[in-house]
Amino acid sequence: MRIETDVTRLLGIDLPILQAGMSWASSCTALPLAVSRAGGLGVLAAGPMYIDALEQCIDEIKAGTDKPFAVNMPLYRKGAEEVLDLLEAKRIPAIIASQGGPKKYLDRFKAIGTKCIHVVAGEEHAVKAMNAGVDGLVVVGGEAGGHPPPSLVSTLVLVRAVSKVTGGRIPLIASGGFADGRGLLAALSLGAGAANFGTRFMATPEANVSDGYKQAVLNAGVSDTRTVGNGLGMIRAIGNRFTERMLELEGQGADIESRKDVFMAATLKMAAFDGDVEEGKLEAGQSTGLVDRVMPAAEVVEEIASDYVRALQELPSAEG
Repeated sequence: MRIETDVTRLLGIDLPILQAGMSWASSCTALPLAVSRAGGLGVLAAGPMYIDALEQCIDEIKAGTDKPFAVNMPLYRKGAEEVLDLLEAKRIPAIIASQGGPKKYLDRFKAIGTKCIHVVAGEEHAVKAMNAGVDGLVVVGGEAGGHPPPSLVSTLVLVRAVSKVTGGRIPLIASGGFADGRGLLAALSLGAGAANFGTRFMATPEANVSDGYKQAVLNAGVSDTRTVGNGLGMIRAIGNRFTERMLELEGQGADIESRKDVFMAATLKMAAFDGDVEEGKLEAGQSTGLVDRVMPAAEVVEEIASDYVRALQELPSAEG
């Protein structure tokens, strides 16, 4: 199946389905490889990876498929320059950069033909990135897991706003709140050329997170995530003892240092790798309430595409 959009043409993929770069969940070969093979864009998350492990995963993905993939690169990470040097040397098909300005990487990757996608969470940064020369934008709304925009403006509104200010001059990828084909249809109707799926791909055998994390995603409803850490790099996560403590401190008006101690003591690794789903950061989006079963990543891609076609066919037609 092919669903052609400006994003699929840009990236050379069959389907406007991107698997989000999700730190530990996609810091592995299996998940991005499966998604790319299925016709979407698999994304390897460089954030928590040592340089040798990152190089190994890139080589394994290249050996496993001739289809495009991307590497998500948080520009603030320790050793960012060394990582960028590696990604340039490996001539990766696409880079999805976040948490930093595009000038840090843009010229060197465009020179070798790598598609440069930049993550934004507002109109101003979208226009700046577009004018800097990036090839596409991931627009992250308030429903997203991990690091949503501090404003928490919904994806429904934010994608439309960014679409208006960019005027169709750059491909957009909507991110936050997408878990199925109806979500994909909604994203395309807003002016995006693809949707970014994060939480849905956590509930796959290939996702590099603990079984307890996956079960928490399945158990949570749409109202069971919490945003905590305002001023500290706010995250959206499934409610647990960690989020309860944070919310209590925030409700009491605790000073930032007191909140920082609790916030920094909990990590995503604790939940994703160690399986501590009460004290770790169970980062997930509101779409966790739409995920009800673990299934192989390739089947997730196929189901999203099939659901999209059915949803499109069910739309009422206009007359007159």
